[in-house]
Amino acid sequence: MHPTRLIPIAALLAAAACSGDKAARDTTQSTGAVGATAADSDSVRAGASTSTTVPNKAPKNDAPPPGSPPNSNAPQQTAPAAAGPTQPGAPTTGPTSPTTTPKKPDDEANGGGGGTATAALASLAPAPALAPAAARAPRPPLPFAPGERLVYDVKFGSIDVGDAVMEVAGVEAVRNAPAFHIRFNVKGGTFLYKVNDRYESWIDTTSLVSLRHWQSIDEGSYERERRYEISPERGVYRENEKPEQPTVAQPLDDGSFFFFLRTIPLEVGQTYSFNRYFKPDRNPVTVTVVRRERIKVPAGSFDAIVLHPTIKAKGVFGEGGRAEIWLADDSSRVMLQMKSKLKIGSLNLYLKKLTRGS
Repeated sequence: MHPTRLIPIAALLAAAACSGDKAARDTTQSTGAVGATAADSDSVRAGASTSTTVPNKAPKNDAPPPGSPPNSNAPQQTAPAAAGPTQPGAPTTGPTSPTTTPKKPDDEANGGGGGTATAALASLAPAPALAPAAARAPRPPLPFAPGERLVYDVKFGSIDVGDAVMEVAGVEAVRNAPAFHIRFNVKGGTFLYKVNDRYESWIDTTSLVSLRHWQSIDEGSYERERRYEISPERGVYRENEKPEQPTVAQPLDDGSFFFFLRTIPLEVGQTYSFNRYFKPDRNPVTVTVVRRERIKVPAGSFDAIVLHPTIKAKGVFGEGGRAEIWLADDSSRVMLQMKSKLKIGSLNLYLKKLTRGS
């Protein structure tokens, strides 16, 4: 195996799933839908479960006595909303996350009720169509925006083998829906082996589900073009001109999975499991939050949170893999570095330039 062949996979959390159709046949197919759980919230409502659960918070107002008429002004407990359009036949079984009581409009004015993580994640899903406008909390800013550009040194061991660039190129229309256009490019290699790869994702700006994913792979003598059209509203995806295949509820591709992870709370010691990769047989994707530490990269010194991701596929992030990812331990959650231990050495990415989006 050529070490540089793993470069594009290493920088994206779920990119090991791109190791090809053979890897798909080698994996076991996951079943059931995993409910979302996260500490102090009904967070990760987009299809994740964690290794620990948190009891529901008590509602601010006491419930009416038995037999009394319902109070239309009292807040009601609701199940976590899907982060994308509801599909006919979407799975409804599996563990569900604790629910929290939404705040009434006057609670917002008085600063009462609800937690910050809960409010932030609840806003990732669209509000119910029939909910009054006054009852919907404003959406907090996402940790990324058009114009964000991250540049990495790519090293095999101590040898520089190229550069990688991850950027939010802008907002474009995909089937009349506004979508973030995410690009990830890797260019480099040695005098014997060259890499020029490009991955692109289009992510719905409201639900953050994947709508389109392109891969252009040029590594040595190997070349491959894959273009996926993903239709969450119909529950299908299509690769190039092949027949449509079923996808999961609220699907994510390689790039959109990484950007989705930047939007959720991550707590040390917890393992999050997601059945959201758009090819069902590659699920679940699990992410263990290992530790916090301060690191230094070419772009500067940062507080970081360290993740160990695993996916049902071969490669750096395959089961039994030893890759770790460092995300900034702040609201941006940008990837600061990635390290993986291979049989023939290590493959590492280090952030050297950061441009914030606006």
